[in-house]
Amino acid sequence: MTAFSPSRDFALQLDAQDKLASFKEQFFIPENLIYFDGNSLGAMPKAAQEKSRQIVDEQWGADLIRGWNKGWWDAPARIGDKIGQLVGAAAGQVIVGDTVSINLFKLATAALTLQPQKKRIITDAFNFPSDLYILQGIQNLLDSESPSPSGRGARGEGKGNHEIIRIGASDDDITPDLVALESAIDENTALVTLSHVLFKSGYLYDMRRITELAHQKGALVLWDLSHSVGSVPVRLDDCNADFAIGCTYKYLNGGPGSPAFLYVNKRIQEKASSPIWGWWGQKNPFDFDLDYQPADGARKFLVGTQPMISMLIMEAALEPLLQAGIDALREKSILMTNFAAFLTETWLVPFGFSLGSPADSAKRGSHISIRHAEGYRVNRALIEEMNLIPDFRAPDNLRLGFAPLYLSFADLWDGFDRIRRVMEEKRYEKYPSQKLDVT
Repeated sequence: MTAFSPSRDFALQLDAQDKLASFKEQFFIPENLIYFDGNSLGAMPKAAQEKSRQIVDEQWGADLIRGWNKGWWDAPARIGDKIGQLVGAAAGQVIVGDTVSINLFKLATAALTLQPQKKRIITDAFNFPSDLYILQGIQNLLDSESPSPSGRGARGEGKGNHEIIRIGASDDDITPDLVALESAIDENTALVTLSHVLFKSGYLYDMRRITELAHQKGALVLWDLSHSVGSVPVRLDDCNADFAIGCTYKYLNGGPGSPAFLYVNKRIQEKASSPIWGWWGQKNPFDFDLDYQPADGARKFLVGTQPMISMLIMEAALEPLLQAGIDALREKSILMTNFAAFLTETWLVPFGFSLGSPADSAKRGSHISIRHAEGYRVNRALIEEMNLIPDFRAPDNLRLGFAPLYLSFADLWDGFDRIRRVMEEKRYEKYPSQKLDVT
């Protein structure tokens, strides 16, 4: 394990040894900005900026509708296979399109209808809230009674046929209760669905262990990869995962609102059925048959016409990641989060901060949370006065994301130095506790 030093010279030494250092030049980063929010919205690759002009001017502008036969129509599958290289999926299993929430709806509903005799859905209170909303909506759709709105603990929601078991957590919890999670999975469990990396703490689930346990009980598993794809190695095929979803605007740097993706393991593609039948999922759409016949493989989970400009820009954004390779990205990411944890302990704990992420780097993704009672006001001061962009997640989490492709160790050191200065000078005290719409 690296012995860290709090000096900036030490950070510069790490940069001198960094095999990925040259990739920073491939991204547009405003001068003097320290960007710790790549886990929420990735920086813009210069290749994507250049590609956007070509797409608009030449493909849309000059080719017009001819573009569909020049790479637009097959883009969801082609780009899906590229993302597949980052998530350990062989060709033909990843499709790009729609949003994370829509893809979750499609795949979770498919999983439940594959095993209609099983009624339990296992998730946890650490899951991204919109994932929980989608599950509640599916329950409401499939059953006659609406789910209960909230609560804590391992509990069932709703009085209909399907039961959502949400393993509870308090605001002080960093890691899930694995014993409670594993004991909740039984022979009546149809689906286990979790975030691979938790959005608040960065905790990294053991995908292989959870998937194997679920399969032992006859349950299917759906992983949300939104905070892991592009930052940690994902081995969907090796872990024998059933389904997965993920977004492309975080570590994949696809741009705000860029299309999401879904994964369906080949062994269940023919059995699984999409609940939304659209013309892009039709077997031969240009035959204009009036009766729906699903396409082969994962393509059946497409619905309507995709946002092609955004999709093609995202494809260009993938190139630096594919060039770097996920193992090299993970190696640097671990070093960065370890250095950040060291600076938190050395500089920030005396100001009342605590680490809100697992201490073991093998159990966290590429972001950490540092917790403070004034976390929101500190976040405001950093953005407004220090040209440092993290983000805040209630109740007290200041999230710091470290994107290995465009963040240097000197950037990391400078960022923590700015946090320290905000605390020393009490700059946060001038900001109200009332939150802006987007935190």
